[in-house]
Amino acid sequence: MNTRKSLYQFGYRRCADQDRSSPARHPVVVVGAGPVGLCTAIDLAQRGVPVVLLDDADRIGEGSRGICYAKRTLEILDRLGVAEPCLAKGVTWKLGKVFQRDDLLYAFDLLPEDGHKMPAFINLQQYYLEHALVERAAALPNLEIRWRNKVVGLNRRNDGVTLTVETPDGSYAVEADWTVAADGARSGIRGMLGLAFQGEAFEDRFLIADVKMKGDFPPERWFWFDPPFHEGRSALLHKQPDDVWRIDLQLGPDADAKAEQAPERVLPRLRQMLGHDDFALEWVSVYTFQCRRLERFVHGRVVFAGDAAHQVSPFGARGANSGIQDADNLAWKLARIARGEASESLIDSYDLERSTAADENIGHSTRSTDFIAPRSSQELRFRDAALALARHTPFAKRMVNSGRLSLPSTYETPLSTPDREAWSGSAHLGAPLPDAPMRDRSGQPVWLLEALKGEETVLHVPNGQEPPAGLNVLVIGEDLVDESGLFAQRFDAAPGSTYLVRPDQHLAARWRYADPEAIQSASRRLRGLAGVTA
Repeated sequence: MNTRKSLYQFGYRRCADQDRSSPARHPVVVVGAGPVGLCTAIDLAQRGVPVVLLDDADRIGEGSRGICYAKRTLEILDRLGVAEPCLAKGVTWKLGKVFQRDDLLYAFDLLPEDGHKMPAFINLQQYYLEHALVERAAALPNLEIRWRNKVVGLNRRNDGVTLTVETPDGSYAVEADWTVAADGARSGIRGMLGLAFQGEAFEDRFLIADVKMKGDFPPERWFWFDPPFHEGRSALLHKQPDDVWRIDLQLGPDADAKAEQAPERVLPRLRQMLGHDDFALEWVSVYTFQCRRLERFVHGRVVFAGDAAHQVSPFGARGANSGIQDADNLAWKLARIARGEASESLIDSYDLERSTAADENIGHSTRSTDFIAPRSSQELRFRDAALALARHTPFAKRMVNSGRLSLPSTYETPLSTPDREAWSGSAHLGAPLPDAPMRDRSGQPVWLLEALKGEETVLHVPNGQEPPAGLNVLVIGEDLVDESGLFAQRFDAAPGSTYLVRPDQHLAARWRYADPEAIQSASRRLRGLAGVTA
């Protein structure tokens, strides 16, 4: 049920490729104009790679769907030029509370320290995010979105892919050096290649509703085990923009999905939870979910991302956040390959890193689901014992799992150079850099992640040694001034400390003293050129 009409609709336009006698060839074709496909296309276009983005629909705005976007996702969106409108519209939050019945078990703070540009989380209806991404895409000269262009056929070759695309004017063919399948959980591309998911399906059903009302609830994440208004089940409440509130109610495995969406079933449940009927129902759905993924994300010149590659439960906001991190990992690698700056084997690191990240997310998601909806009497006893202990003991609070919230992945691959020294601080090898407030050469305030601009960068604290020539180098104290001392604290920086940062802002390697040969070697590994003579 959806009472909100589509907010944004886009017209079909005939493209030049449809009038060619032979198929046009493009460096990258992205299939699917959801958040993952849009982020991938924008990132590639910003890196100078022409992109065609195909989508079988002509609109966004069919229900709010995903709403929670984590700090790392916001940092990626900031690099893509869309964080500002999202922050302006979204509801910022960092506090969460977990209840059993009416009792508060504990509260948590997801970002207790200052000195970061982005907040811990914002809540924002997915259609607002998609609209901001579409507007950004429209501003890029080498990115073309083709609405109502449905991929109905695919032929793989060693040097690329030929796609058959169906439109209101008939079908046409287009060739791509690379195709990114970001076409969602029901991926048509996945079906055309005959690929199956591996993993687990859960039987429990959940009601998800968006309710418009004036409420006194603060902008926090509230989760209940066995609340008095929904006994024996779980419930979740989140605030969204426009006085809209997201409510999740566990229904159990035997619930009738169609019947539970009927107003005569939904409205009494909501009245019982809210204690009044002064609200309007905007969107409602009943869902089950799976925790599963493709065995491999890369199939020749076809690369899968987002829900087309992996699926998780919604607990912990891991779906859209992990999908956008797929795009963040993939785009710089495809761009380097397309520009001839990297070996094609670099794409194998996408498969390794993001399939490992998917396993991590699936593990967290499965454990959350088992805790929220125990599937055996043994699991239920463990859950109830943990909840009882959490009332009185700090250690048991860590055992309560109402959805471990999304965190970025740390990549442990051959692209990372092992630490040979002990380091303190919050910067970790293979993880995204912690942000820090800095000043540039002119004295203007700038954030560290802004200064990196999505490029491979060497950060160097001078000590008389010169970092290697030919790389993008930012010198701390000259190019960037650490007035607050937070960079030194978070990076355990001292004279001579040198850091190699990947284009996706993950820390690839670090040294106590600049070693030009070691830095050049690590940089070559980032391009998949290890062992190749310069």
